[in-house]
Amino acid sequence: MNPTTVPVLPLFWSPAYTATASARETVTKSLHLVEDLERRPVAGVGIVAPTPATIDEVTAVHDAAFVEAVRTGEPRRLAASAGIGWDDRLWDSVTASTGGVRDAVLSAWRTGGIAGSLSSGLHHARAHEGSGYCTFNGLVVAARAALADGAGRVTILDLDAHCGGGTAALTAELAGVDQTDVSVQHYDTYASRSDARLTFADGSDYLDVVAAAMAAVPDPGGIGVLLYNAGMDPHEGAGGVAGITADVLARRERMVFDWAAAYDLPVAFVLAGGYTTGIAMDDLVALHRITVEEAAAAVGRRMSDAA
Repeated sequence: MNPTTVPVLPLFWSPAYTATASARETVTKSLHLVEDLERRPVAGVGIVAPTPATIDEVTAVHDAAFVEAVRTGEPRRLAASAGIGWDDRLWDSVTASTGGVRDAVLSAWRTGGIAGSLSSGLHHARAHEGSGYCTFNGLVVAARAALADGAGRVTILDLDAHCGGGTAALTAELAGVDQTDVSVQHYDTYASRSDARLTFADGSDYLDVVAAAMAAVPDPGGIGVLLYNAGMDPHEGAGGVAGITADVLARRERMVFDWAAAYDLPVAFVLAGGYTTGIAMDDLVALHRITVEEAAAAVGRRMSDAA
């Protein structure tokens, strides 16, 4: 991948994403995926360095005392509240990863296409603290940036195994942002509301529930940009439930990108969850690679349709 070439499908990432010493997959897996893409490139896909999120961007979403704790390490309980530990590179890691989500969303919105960021650890973060391996909620930071850029409406499609309770809390009074959330685990659950719709599925009905949830999105043609939290942890070996296999998740990714194409929606995606609880890192990388491959294929279909 040549970083000087403008890719058809930009993937925002930099080594800063993995700068912190944490050994959690949330932090480390993006580097493994980048290395895999270097060995086996996906046509049209290129790595693009993001601009790190600023303090002002982060404090527009999170309490200033929490942000300062993450920056300085004190108080340590608050600085490490996400559960991935704290060291003096955590700030560089989470601001780079958060900035990548923002850049992917703005790229998709401004070009009308598809972009991704190899970011994880986003949707559980609360205003005053981190949670569930999530330090800053880059989904909300990115959604606010898109609204400020004129997107009008940002829909967050959250297909991580766990509920996006942090996102739901942070967008409760944020006009222009809505969330559709299909989960297979009850961690971080929240009460559904008109702009944050939570549904549960299991291994026997997963794709049907995802399809129904997308079909129920109000006025999809009015979405300015779709922000897709493409967790691979529903997989039966990556933190999810029996019956959700790599094939099921590949079909899910194709469904998502086809649904977006049906309404000509710009799409930005992030890696979200996926763990080596029952599979090796190479297998986890292969799962996340599915999202990249399906996104690239969707770009190709859009280009073909436009020709």
